[in-house]
Amino acid sequence: MGKLNYDKWSKLELSDDSDIEGHPNVDHASLVRWKQRDIHEKREERKFKIAHYEQELKNNDALYPKLVEITKTVAEGGPSAFSSTVERLKTQPSPDAPAPGQKKYDEMIYDAMMSVREECKAEGLDGKDDKLGEALVAKLEGQKKQLLDRQEYLKQEIVKEKAEQDKKITSDDIHEGFSSSSVNKAVEPAPITSSLSKKPVTKKAATTIETLNAPSTSTANFPRSTTENTAHETEEADDEGEEDEDETLPELTPELLAFSKIKRGNFEESYRFIQEHRSVYVPGADDALLVAAFDAETNGKSDYAKNCVNQALLIQYCEKLGPDGPALFFRRAMQGHKAALAVFSKDVDDTYKHLKGRVEATRDEVASGKEQVQLVASDPSMSFSFSVPDGPPPPNLTLDEELKDLDIEQVREALQTRWDVFQSFPQNLQDALKANSLDKVNKVLGKMEVSDAEEVVRLLSSTGIMDVADGGEVRDMTGKE
Repeated sequence: MGKLNYDKWSKLELSDDSDIEGHPNVDHASLVRWKQRDIHEKREERKFKIAHYEQELKNNDALYPKLVEITKTVAEGGPSAFSSTVERLKTQPSPDAPAPGQKKYDEMIYDAMMSVREECKAEGLDGKDDKLGEALVAKLEGQKKQLLDRQEYLKQEIVKEKAEQDKKITSDDIHEGFSSSSVNKAVEPAPITSSLSKKPVTKKAATTIETLNAPSTSTANFPRSTTENTAHETEEADDEGEEDEDETLPELTPELLAFSKIKRGNFEESYRFIQEHRSVYVPGADDALLVAAFDAETNGKSDYAKNCVNQALLIQYCEKLGPDGPALFFRRAMQGHKAALAVFSKDVDDTYKHLKGRVEATRDEVASGKEQVQLVASDPSMSFSFSVPDGPPPPNLTLDEELKDLDIEQVREALQTRWDVFQSFPQNLQDALKANSLDKVNKVLGKMEVSDAEEVVRLLSSTGIMDVADGGEVRDMTGKE
């Protein structure tokens, strides 16, 4: 009968060994807790170091082809190509980066090229030296070699750290073996939907909504400053604008409401809540939180509003980091990574500041009302009609019998002026006049500033494009859009 192999037990790492040596004045339970904490801290530090090395490997894999291409360009173009490349990297860097908030790849390349430039200056080489081009290429080749050497070092360190990690059995190594039981697959929680996520974005829309960050993929849909599109607004675009007024905004679910009340900076509690309540980490959750922030700020609950912004950005950052986003983001946050926390904190402050500004602007608009110029008949029997010119006066202009007493040149001049005025109007106003629809003309006038609309009405009247049967008047409609 063969001997039993007990080697596997040597991989167990216990924090409550009875043979722990300690100070006689320190109780054994405290020594056990200290050793346990030391074991877990070193284990987490090793995990973080491996993750850091692997990320640096990916970064260098992205940088090396760029460095090869730049070296080739400088070898062909000389110092001038080097200078132009440095200028491009400085003024027009690519937005590509390893992750949101991290240094861009082009900025890393820029730092390497500036290091090369400084080395050349230290050696007394300037633009007039014939050897500058060769020196630049040689030093760029040196940068490539350093990068490759660093890659080899990182690979060796990762192998060494993983070997050290595998020496002991941890809870991460525990997995189920053979089992006859069956487990129903958990149902993925439904996303938080609203009419904002259902409506397709078309180029005909008259209004665009600003979005938060970026780089990415999940944006805020709470009200923000809008910009009017001066392009051609067709009848279909106007109909879409009317539909937008009936949009339903996303609302907080009970789980999201509880998540929104977790205090800023309590990353441990937020991470635990996401792990226990999968329904808060779904598409649309950040939108619902930002809408809640806007409502809270409107109602004077500034602290809660900023808290909602903070929680919304937590979800956005995790989503941008991929499938393992929550684990990656919260691990770095709970380890107190200063650079990452500074970027996140600034993003929260900037987003809240923007939201607060939009709330104040909305209050001002509601308080003051918006003046509009509208064409209104003072009596139900009165009506408006619009006579749109077909084009400029023809070269051979002839007058009807009723107009034979008029000067033909004056008539020609009046018709030309009428056509020029019509052509000067924006396309949406031209379409409304061609449709001979008072409602459509008023809709266009309502979107204009009062002074501009009044000038349009004056031109319509003076050129005869607008005809008022039995009289009529122009009236300011304040606060009625």
